[in-house]
Amino acid sequence: MATLMASSTVGILSSRTHLSSSTRQPISTSLKTTSFADLRFVCSQLSGLQISNTESIKLKPIWVPTKLPLQPVARRICPFTGKKANKANKVSHSNHKTKKLQFVNLQYKRIWWEAGNRFVKLRLSTKAIKTIEKNGLDAVAKKAGIDLRKL
Repeated sequence: MATLMASSTVGILSSRTHLSSSTRQPISTSLKTTSFADLRFVCSQLSGLQISNTESIKLKPIWVPTKLPLQPVARRICPFTGKKANKANKVSHSNHKTKKLQFVNLQYKRIWWEAGNRFVKLRLSTKAIKTIEKNGLDAVAKKAGIDLRKL
């Protein structure tokens, strides 16, 4: 079957009488001298399809997405008191318990810092806001080990 297809293909191509640009000869004479392997295709004997030669094709890599830089995520922890989410059970009427988190009541608050003579924007729990109002920002920050100059 491969020989029938090869001869019919060469016969179809040899009927053209255009001039080849490299040799200035009719295509019919240049195709008769080329071998079956030089035509860059292989005839499949199973299905009769022409499969292109993959040796001459160089595959380019598919675009792979690069890793995006990680953005800092605000943690749900108060820096002054150390309060964080509490694990608890949600109990239904049928006494079916499912896990849930009880988050800290964190608020963004601008607080005047006397020593730095400026406002400092902090994310604090409501308990920490009450403690700062009672004891002062410098005392609470010193006790928690927080450097306010870096904020």
